Amino acid sequence: MRILFAGTELYPHVAVGGLADVMAALPLALRDLGADLRLLLPGFPALLQAAAPLSPIRQLPDLMGGGARLLLGRTPAGVPVYLLDQPAFFGSGPPYEERADTPRRFAALSWVAALLGREGDDGWCPHILHVHDWPVALAPAYLAFEPGPRPAALLTIHNLAYQGIFPKTLLSDLRLPPEHFTPADLEYYDQICFLKAGLVHADRISTVSPTYAREIQDPSKGGLHGLLASRRRDLVGILNGVDAGVWTPSGNLHLAFPYDLDRLDRRALNKAALQRELGLREEPDALLFAIVSRFAPQKGLDLVLDILPRLARLGAQLAVLGQGDGALESAFRAAPRRFPGRVAARIGYDTGLSHRCYGGADVILVPSREEPCGLTQLYAQAYGALPLVRRTGGLTDTVLDPDDTRPGGPPATGFVFKEATAAELAGALDRASARYRSDPAAWRTMQRAAMSQERGWDRPARAYLDLYHAMRARSG
Repeated sequence: MRILFAGTELYPHVAVGGLADVMAALPLALRDLGADLRLLLPGFPALLQAAAPLSPIRQLPDLMGGGARLLLGRTPAGVPVYLLDQPAFFGSGPPYEERADTPRRFAALSWVAALLGREGDDGWCPHILHVHDWPVALAPAYLAFEPGPRPAALLTIHNLAYQGIFPKTLLSDLRLPPEHFTPADLEYYDQICFLKAGLVHADRISTVSPTYAREIQDPSKGGLHGLLASRRRDLVGILNGVDAGVWTPSGNLHLAFPYDLDRLDRRALNKAALQRELGLREEPDALLFAIVSRFAPQKGLDLVLDILPRLARLGAQLAVLGQGDGALESAFRAAPRRFPGRVAARIGYDTGLSHRCYGGADVILVPSREEPCGLTQLYAQAYGALPLVRRTGGLTDTVLDPDDTRPGGPPATGFVFKEATAAELAGALDRASARYRSDPAAWRTMQRAAMSQERGWDRPARAYLDLYHAMRARSG
């Protein structure tokens, strides 16, 4: 089975969200199952460096208005990777910054994905073109607009909130046939929608959790619910995994005191080290919450700000690591002054500190308003830090609250609240605090259950491989 993955991120070289982890880990898991897989990514400087040495395989003299080359190299893990070397589009700036050429740069990447899908390279031609999110969602449409043999196309939605909507005046610039600018095809409220184009023309659609697959068909979710509902038989939710070689407390170089299920008492040493590092009071019995997150409205972090006085009254602590929305950054910067020794905040991205938060905190807060899959709660469980989450998307599929367990059923692995309100979050915080203080044995049982969960990439990879085979059989 030959598969071409097309996306925009690759951990750790270009990483904005969970897509980077998927693009790095899922291909390796598929390769272990015998798949012949290659990647297509933008020629961002960090990726050009990581994949060197590179061989030019194709000249593209006029690609969406600029000259480009298609290069072939390998990722550090040994996966063949095509890079679209087009410095005017990808030579500088953050991956998704708002630019005048944004539609052309990602249309170019989509067009090359379709080109490779149809023509391949030096005898290698994919059976499946698997594209990820809106920046490459035009690829299935480009495939459909050209006659002749083509691979089956799978589009994975990692976050429906991002759709790639641009003016219809760009149809010609983006090599899109004007006769396809209709409500049943490319047109979306008199604009071009990259994601809609992909949803219309992909052979199958996947998203990153079973619950999210149901949620995105609801009228309250993102405006494409009708199209997604009409394609429900072609839509599947496959839960993401995590790379167990990276996200583990055992042998972790970022932790002062690595540990595992047989050395769980060493978590207390990491907790004390984290408190010292962040300037929190060194109180071993204080319930230590942590946030490791991108700061965005969908993450529900404003709810945490609302319940800080309650957290302080409980004698608990909060460690915050993240960046993003300016208002949230300012509020979290100010919080340690309001609650000295109780709240600490580091604004930015710090890989080592993120591991130390998972390895030292008692609870990881994930109060998201929406969360397609979520990796934070999976990382937390791997480290025995119990996730406290809102019931949405993949959080629903991966965290079981003590109040929802049944005799003989799966064990509790965290705490869950329903509505995105400060009152509901506070109630869950109270329940976590009560269990932590009154029943240490039950707390330890939950930690062990969380750490023992199956969260690797083998099961998702097998589900994707089954899907690829079904797509290939149906396409002939």
